[in-house]
Amino acid sequence: MTTRTAPAATALYDIPGPATRKRHRLYGIASTVLILALAGWVIYLLVDTGQFAAAKWAPFQYKGIQELLLRGLGNTLKAFAYAAVLSLLLGGVLAVGRLSEHRAVRWIATLLVEFFRAMPVLVMIFFIFVALKVQPLPALVAGLTLYNGSVLAEVFRAGINSVERGQGEAAYALGMRKTQVTTFVLAPQAVRAMLPTIISQLVVALKDTSLGYLITYEEFLHAGKLIASNLDYDLPFIPVVMVISPIYIGMCMLLSWFATWVAKRERRNPKMKAVEIAPAEPGTLLPGVQ
Repeated sequence: MTTRTAPAATALYDIPGPATRKRHRLYGIASTVLILALAGWVIYLLVDTGQFAAAKWAPFQYKGIQELLLRGLGNTLKAFAYAAVLSLLLGGVLAVGRLSEHRAVRWIATLLVEFFRAMPVLVMIFFIFVALKVQPLPALVAGLTLYNGSVLAEVFRAGINSVERGQGEAAYALGMRKTQVTTFVLAPQAVRAMLPTIISQLVVALKDTSLGYLITYEEFLHAGKLIASNLDYDLPFIPVVMVISPIYIGMCMLLSWFATWVAKRERRNPKMKAVEIAPAEPGTLLPGVQ
């Protein structure tokens, strides 16, 4: 005989009762049916317009087309790798500036963060590419770095400030300098809180690499555009989207999975586990204490 366990209590909502659970199941079934119906309708439209015709999928059988897509994918990953590393570095530098005790440094860092956060990424990329006459890859990486670095600076600053104030005060009481307190006490504790937001911003940077096709950078989307517009196969635009989109989604999901793996590994790290403290025992009393 199996027993049904009651739902666990959480701080976000009350434990649902039998009627509420039944209503939630009905909502889930209705939502599933609606999603399946929508997916079926989209597939019907694709079939009805001939998007699965063999002629539109024929270009992907050629080695030249496959090499074009792989080269574009490689260029996308290269731009993302540069932008991700430089954004993290720039975000760290700007966050340190915003946390500085020197007013001039703090004002300059704040001005840079607010300016680059407010500027559209595409405008920065075009300005660097057209006005400064920079090559496509450096222009794309620079635009992504300036925007995502300024956003990550605020993430780092908020993460450091979220650590309990007593942690820093205890470190200062031990004679540590501010750099040591931030590096060895505050930052390690803030990483776990900042990690989901950092990964979300890196996913944004990965998706924004597709803006490179507007400045003739031969990335993944640019390769798909060449296939869809330059081949005499009745413009296989939808098949190209159906090939490129899952790869973009897969890369973003892989990045999120990597972040989850890092977080779990950090929680399993023996250095992060609480130290067991022996129970208090009677000891030798001080002289004069009864």
